[in-house]
Amino acid sequence: MKELGKLSSLLITRFTANGAYMALQEGGEVLLPKGYLTGNEKEGQELEVFVYTDSEDRPVAVTDRPKALLDEFAVLEAREITKFGAFMDWGLLKDLFVPKAEMRKPMEKGGKYLVRICVDYKTNRLIGVSKYEEFLIKDTQGFQEGQEIKVLVFEETDLGFKVLIEGNFEGLLYKNEVFQPVEIGDTLRAFIKKIRDDGKLDIQLLPIGREKYEEGAEKILEVLKVRKFLPLHDKSSPESIKELLGMSKKHFKQSIGQLYKAKKIRIKDDGIELA
Repeated sequence: MKELGKLSSLLITRFTANGAYMALQEGGEVLLPKGYLTGNEKEGQELEVFVYTDSEDRPVAVTDRPKALLDEFAVLEAREITKFGAFMDWGLLKDLFVPKAEMRKPMEKGGKYLVRICVDYKTNRLIGVSKYEEFLIKDTQGFQEGQEIKVLVFEETDLGFKVLIEGNFEGLLYKNEVFQPVEIGDTLRAFIKKIRDDGKLDIQLLPIGREKYEEGAEKILEVLKVRKFLPLHDKSSPESIKELLGMSKKHFKQSIGQLYKAKKIRIKDDGIELA
């Protein structure tokens, strides 16, 4: 069935007490249960639906959209753990099953994990796979240092946070370079910091080079417009700078240097203020 795991625009062919039947591309029908109908639908009308299998492994259409479609990744929370696998919340009435054999590591209830939506060709139903490495693209030659990217934070390690880049590549965001709250499942704007010899990617949340300091300077100006004065200076602790501005001390010093040079701020013994 071509529609399995995808969003499809299907025509309503008939109505029954159970709901509306919709025509599949390769022949046959799939049921859109009554609970997903508004009562205004008509035969011949086209609706966008998601097709998966119900608790009895029968194909069914729903108007809800899951957190990920077939062959896509998402960070999902484990709702229930059994000896056979885990049931994950993916935004639909029926949870997504991750078989124990497809787990990268043992899962815990309430934990969040990177999961790829796949078809179990033995049963022809959708399952989740957390062994993500085999699906990633290893060749990172198309990236450039400083390039802006979109990342999905999916795992915390001793070094930092593993991120999924553009849905296909893995990168690492170092903890000592993170100056804002970051949680598993966050989608963030980030930048390529370094392309390693082994092809792996180091990531940072701030733009690279001079642009980085311009952005930091803009942030300080925005805060000063509201607070008028910031009790931060060269001798302020890195912790107090991070708490008030979400940036490193080095970043702060370079940013206020830029603002002072541009005559946007005054630097006093006890802090900074707008010029």
